[in-house]
Amino acid sequence: MPHSPLIKGPENDMNGTEKTDINKLTRSLSKVSTASQKSKTRFSDNGDDNPRSWWYAFCLKCRSKESTPETWEPKYWSFLCPFPYCPHYRDFSRFLALIIIGVVSWCILYTIAGDIAAPPNGQLFQLLILVLAAKFGGWLISLTNLPGLIGMLFVGMVMQNLHVVNIDDTFNHITKHLRRIALVIILTRAGLDLDPSALRRLKWSVLKLGLGPWFVESVVVAIMSKFCLNIPWDYSFALGAVVAAVSPAVTVVCLIRLRSKGFGVAKGIPTLIIAIAGIDDAVSVAVFGIIEGAMFSVGSLTSVILQAPISIVGGIGFGLFWGILCRYTPERNDPYVAPLRILLLLVGCSISVFGSETLGYSGAGPLGCVTAAFTALVVWSKQGWDIEKNPASEGFEILWMFFEPILFSVTGAQIKFSELDGNILLMGLGILVASSLIRIASTAVLGIGCGLNLKEKFFTSLALMAKATVQAALGPVILGAITDRTSEEHIYANKVMMVCILSIMLTAPISAILMTILGPRLLTRTNTPFKANSLRTSHRASVRSLRDLVVAPEKHAAIMEEGKENDLPRNNQGEIDKTKM
Repeated sequence: MPHSPLIKGPENDMNGTEKTDINKLTRSLSKVSTASQKSKTRFSDNGDDNPRSWWYAFCLKCRSKESTPETWEPKYWSFLCPFPYCPHYRDFSRFLALIIIGVVSWCILYTIAGDIAAPPNGQLFQLLILVLAAKFGGWLISLTNLPGLIGMLFVGMVMQNLHVVNIDDTFNHITKHLRRIALVIILTRAGLDLDPSALRRLKWSVLKLGLGPWFVESVVVAIMSKFCLNIPWDYSFALGAVVAAVSPAVTVVCLIRLRSKGFGVAKGIPTLIIAIAGIDDAVSVAVFGIIEGAMFSVGSLTSVILQAPISIVGGIGFGLFWGILCRYTPERNDPYVAPLRILLLLVGCSISVFGSETLGYSGAGPLGCVTAAFTALVVWSKQGWDIEKNPASEGFEILWMFFEPILFSVTGAQIKFSELDGNILLMGLGILVASSLIRIASTAVLGIGCGLNLKEKFFTSLALMAKATVQAALGPVILGAITDRTSEEHIYANKVMMVCILSIMLTAPISAILMTILGPRLLTRTNTPFKANSLRTSHRASVRSLRDLVVAPEKHAAIMEEGKENDLPRNNQGEIDKTKM
């Protein structure tokens, strides 16, 4: 019986030509796969998730992550603007809308203000160009995981010395008030960053590691600047008070990254450093205000001696009064309680700083500002607001987004390369290096008994080395108060400002880099790291966060009803137990 297969296999269905075609296709696919692997290996060593070139990686990093993935775009947008080298259409259209709004707003401002807003020499126009360029420069620097304020400061220096803008003495009446407003925001955020429970638990550690190294560094800077820069004692102690301040704008960003990975959480090191930075800022600004008031005081010797205790008592007293006032007004269940509390705290801290300078007690304002913010935080936390996440902190973070480029770009524009003295720069560099090393050593010594090992004390000292915000806000203050440019006092004040700006450029990037690199090696890691989105300062607040600060009345009523319902007694099945009501 001849063989007749009942089921035809694949080899029986294909003729010789089909087999040849399939073999050719298989060899072609193999070559394509091999070429793809070689191409991938050439551009990336670790797989498909990694970029194939530095330009690809840069463009991918620059693309913002939208919270809502669905977006409309024109028909040919993806063809004309390929991924990832071009932005989303949503980002492009948003940027275009902002440009249109900005140009039209400037036209309206020009019709109102006149020549002061006219290009290219109008003061408002030059400030606008400077601030926008500084914001862009800060964004570029932030892509490298360094603080954006470094780029803002550098942009101000470059634009001033390339004569793109000319921020001269005629801007003093504008920049003076802008610095004061920035100082109000800095000090208010410092008060809101203090954790009451952490301060109670770590009070001795905060006082030892905060006030002790601050006092050592300020005295070292004062003595060295007196003899190295040849400036009077009042100028040298004012410089020491400013330089000894710690910048939360630098340290907090690095600490949040480390805390989100679980480093230093077990001993509360990030909380300790943030608390120390807030106290250092308050003390630095208060001492500087007292010294400045004594320097320019026209009263008797008795009034100068009494200025310090009056400033301390008056500042703390006003802060306590305003913080307690924030407890009773607005009413806690008001649907607009968040924006009203933010505005009330803002005007209270502003009147503290501006009013104290008007009365001649400059040191009282900063103390009142920090005390009011901290007292308000305490009373609000007792009324249900979370200490780590509350609308007030986010609101002042949004305000800082606008004033940060103003402060650092204007401060950078104060430096003119043609007027720099190489000897002063070298002396200032030596003063900063010596004072930083002495502060590191003093932190290690004073850290004995705080429950930290040697590695953790060394990391804490590196974190407390960063300078930025207070130095930018107070460095040019004395220089702006002296009108005679030919006097010796103007030379002394210029030296103070140069050392302050040099401290930012030297310590801010070095501290950020050392914290990022050495943090995982010096700190102990917990098994369960913190989630970054659960931290108050773990994300950069944006203008879109304003929508979260206002709760509509109907939404607020729904929240209150839901809260009341959640408080009702329930049985084992989760149903409301009316017998216990």
